[in-house]
Amino acid sequence: MKRPAPFLVLFLLCILSSGAGSRACAETFSDLYQYISNLLEIDDHAGGTTMKSLLIPMGGLAEGMGNAYTAVAKDSSYFEANPAASCVLDYTELSVFHNQWIADTKIEGAVYTIRYKNLGIGVGGKWLYLPFAATDDYGDRVGSGYYSESMAGANISYNFFPGFYFSGLSVGATVKVAYRSMPTVDSGATEGNSSAGGMLDVGMLSRFNFLKGYSSRSKNFSVALAARNIGPSIQGDALPTNATFGLAYSPIKPVTLSLDVTQPINLLDYSASEAMDIAGGALVQVTDFFKLHGGLYLKGSNPRLTVGSTFDLELARITVNYTLDLTTQLTPLNRISVQAAFSLGDLGRADIAKKVDTLYLNGLDAYSRGEIDSAISLWEEALKLDPSFDPARESRDAALASKGLKQTMTELQKIKPNQ
Repeated sequence: MKRPAPFLVLFLLCILSSGAGSRACAETFSDLYQYISNLLEIDDHAGGTTMKSLLIPMGGLAEGMGNAYTAVAKDSSYFEANPAASCVLDYTELSVFHNQWIADTKIEGAVYTIRYKNLGIGVGGKWLYLPFAATDDYGDRVGSGYYSESMAGANISYNFFPGFYFSGLSVGATVKVAYRSMPTVDSGATEGNSSAGGMLDVGMLSRFNFLKGYSSRSKNFSVALAARNIGPSIQGDALPTNATFGLAYSPIKPVTLSLDVTQPINLLDYSASEAMDIAGGALVQVTDFFKLHGGLYLKGSNPRLTVGSTFDLELARITVNYTLDLTTQLTPLNRISVQAAFSLGDLGRADIAKKVDTLYLNGLDAYSRGEIDSAISLWEEALKLDPSFDPARESRDAALASKGLKQTMTELQKIKPNQ
């Protein structure tokens, strides 16, 4: 099947934000957003922490699902959502991000992640920047440059107790450093405002089958916990620390629904913590190369609506999102983010999985012909390649038990009764 040209997908994505024929649709979208906003209350503690760029997603599927991604975490977007996910990703991946945020503010980001069996490793970072100009009381420029906030981090995770029926329990951590840069002005008013800090993200993730009515190797239910931006204050201001509980469920094979509940935590004064926020997302696999996704993020009186799509090209997977929130205006390309993800292979895991399946099926065939020893040998070979492949272990154990029972019965037949 011929894949759609990228500009056609982009046209579908941006239909809410451009074109005369889309104005009515855009107005409906805006009215819905305003209705949701009016139902919410203002958070009196909003804005009480520093380094707010840590809470702004680089983009990708995490933003495309409204930030309800803690339990989904299936690509390099995990880096900002759940540090436990790198050890269960299918592919080595390099992603670059661009987020056209508010006005002239932009965010650039990059993430690289690789997995060795049950060990995951990742590195990444992002940079928020905007032009800065200072003038004196007479309107004369006394300074210019860029205000910026940057973050860099290193991630490690491990998947414990993996199996065929239960994906295991993944745990992980990401160590991060952040830096805020203020341009210098002649008056010295910005002097001393540049600063740096360190922080830690930790997370847990598990996947299993629950209320699953279709056939698939992929687990359809995920549960996750994550705590982000844990660290000391910066110049007397608390970091935007938070804790999230996430769920993801696929009721049918092409659809994934997700929910994140996040509690911000002010480590300097818990009573000053911001109100709890909630995010919900949906992902629909339309074809094998095209996905649609969207989400709603509710934080105080600032709801955020996101729609987007992901499509696979020959060299990369492209994700484009359009987001509307109270800090933006409904104008073309005002709140657009783009991710380009490059798959760098799976270190042979897919080939090993195929060999394991073949050995397992050949073992079943041998067992059906009564060649028990041959079947056991094939299943043990499969387990050497993949110790977590439970069907081979169960079949081997059953065959060994059957072989032992047969030997016992043979020995009993040799015993002659007393004359």
